[in-house]
Amino acid sequence: MTRTPRNQRRPSRVMTDATSNSQRFVISVDAMGGDRGPGTVVAGLAQSAAKNAQISFILHGNAATLKPLVARRKVLAGRVEIRHADEVVTMDAKPSQVMRNGKNTSMWSTIEAVREGDAHVAVSCGNTGALMAVSMLRLRRLPGINRPAIACLWPSRNPGGFNIMLDVGADVRADEHDLAQYALMGASYSRNGLGIQRPRVGLLNVGTEENKGRPELKAANELISGLADDANFDYLGFVEGGDIPSQRVDVVVTDGFTGNIALKTGEGTASMISHFLKQAFKATPLSRIAALLAVTSLRRLTKRIDPRRVNGGVFLGLNGTVIKSHGSADSTGVAAAIKLAFTLAQSGFTERLAARVATSAAARLDEPPEGLRDNNTS
Repeated sequence: MTRTPRNQRRPSRVMTDATSNSQRFVISVDAMGGDRGPGTVVAGLAQSAAKNAQISFILHGNAATLKPLVARRKVLAGRVEIRHADEVVTMDAKPSQVMRNGKNTSMWSTIEAVREGDAHVAVSCGNTGALMAVSMLRLRRLPGINRPAIACLWPSRNPGGFNIMLDVGADVRADEHDLAQYALMGASYSRNGLGIQRPRVGLLNVGTEENKGRPELKAANELISGLADDANFDYLGFVEGGDIPSQRVDVVVTDGFTGNIALKTGEGTASMISHFLKQAFKATPLSRIAALLAVTSLRRLTKRIDPRRVNGGVFLGLNGTVIKSHGSADSTGVAAAIKLAFTLAQSGFTERLAARVATSAAARLDEPPEGLRDNNTS
């Protein structure tokens, strides 16, 4: 019997809604990895289920703990399968230890459900390094991918409200071929996750001039430029740090070292601005009155920069889609990660990305691409 390649399988246990007869997409969720405990994760599942009838869940963790939490949420009735796991991956666990001894953890079980075709996407709030290690071990890299990447959504001035940046921490190293693959994966994510049919891609550098930057950046600049037309994206060349939240670009490509520093800097800056605003509006009686008059605008601003809305880093380049939620995510943050998981599952993102990477691998990335144009939207 011929075995279907894992990256082309669809979950075999997809549920169907008895009333609407519509397909439900199955999300595999690690209930035990977050800082706030399984109660917060289950609350996030309930928020998602209430808004979307097409989602069902496989929930991994201690069954004795999870069953009463799920039972209290009527909206989850008939939509959650609980899979017991005795152990939990702690935030300080070393990835190497988890790879050797983590088979009984909720994180491992969560990834295994995607590997076996029982779920479309995996979501975990757990240890990032361990999650990437287990994902690479169980799902394996897509053919042609050297280094997987973590892509994050970044609030921006674009009409859709977000840009994509990758890598933000999967691997601190990246040569020109890795960066070219990041551009392909980021463009595919932009199309399938944000609905941008022809994304604008930029390569992060210390300046926009072609003579600036490290040798691998200059080489990547040439590679990405050669891939752009046939991979259905517009390449803008080098971009700078100020372009990350701008409306000039949709996808920012960089190595994991630079991307992670930029991400943490952005989060810290947003927190500082929020703190300064609160201080300013409490400074005097007049400023308190001004805050009351501006309450609607302030709420709109708070919602726009709320990090919970962009919760979910996507692991790209694997035989399956994995989303890393913030460890400190509350129920709203968990629901945002699940919404992203649903969007990618519904688009068939893993299959589309595999097809795009296979096309680029055929071009070897070190030769001028020829005859690669197609009409798909991967």
